[in-house]
Amino acid sequence: MLTAKQKELLLLIHHRVQETGVPPSFEEMKEALDLKSKSGIHRLITALEERGFLRRLPHRARALEIVKLPDALQDDPPGTQRAAFRPQVIEGGLDRPAPSVAPPAATLASGTSIPMMGRIAAGVPISAIQDHSQDVMCPPDLIGSGEHFALEVVGDSMIDAGIHDGDVVIIKRTDTASNGEIVVALVEKEEATLKRLRKQGGTVALEAANPNYETRHFGPDQVEVQGRLVGLIRRY
Repeated sequence: MLTAKQKELLLLIHHRVQETGVPPSFEEMKEALDLKSKSGIHRLITALEERGFLRRLPHRARALEIVKLPDALQDDPPGTQRAAFRPQVIEGGLDRPAPSVAPPAATLASGTSIPMMGRIAAGVPISAIQDHSQDVMCPPDLIGSGEHFALEVVGDSMIDAGIHDGDVVIIKRTDTASNGEIVVALVEKEEATLKRLRKQGGTVALEAANPNYETRHFGPDQVEVQGRLVGLIRRY
């Protein structure tokens, strides 16, 4: 699922390319989405690119390629926005369901059950997520004290940290994290992402673990920590 602004921008670019063969300029995007600065457009494009909906072509001005559209978006007429938007910590617009994690019998007998809360690209506050569709069994030594939840990773932005597309990450619910830890970060109360947190003076940097993705910088009031990575489950 995309946020309202991500969906609106993707729809704008899609229809402009269909009509003229050329994407809109950043200035046109800013005005169409009623944003105050082009930096907001840059963040939206980066998020769409990271989730696999857009591709920026190098060394070409205004070169944006639509890679895919979510099924729900294809049915909407140009300029349509859905009412009652409620962002979630899922991304990519994928049709496949969340993975069914089937641990061995020994784990089931002695493991701890935690809720699977959706997918995250690797929002609103975690407390507002409404996608608890199943539980995941985790080995007891993987989880310490406190509340935990699981998320399926979509994308390869954290692959160099050993986090692959389709992995299930175990997150400890917290609103604080140390410099360099991998966290679920909520950006501007709208977009949730799994990234490494770096505090640099008066800014907060969200680092991908893949050279194909850029580090994103925000003011301290633009980023909220929703949880900290404590474990990972992978199916083969």
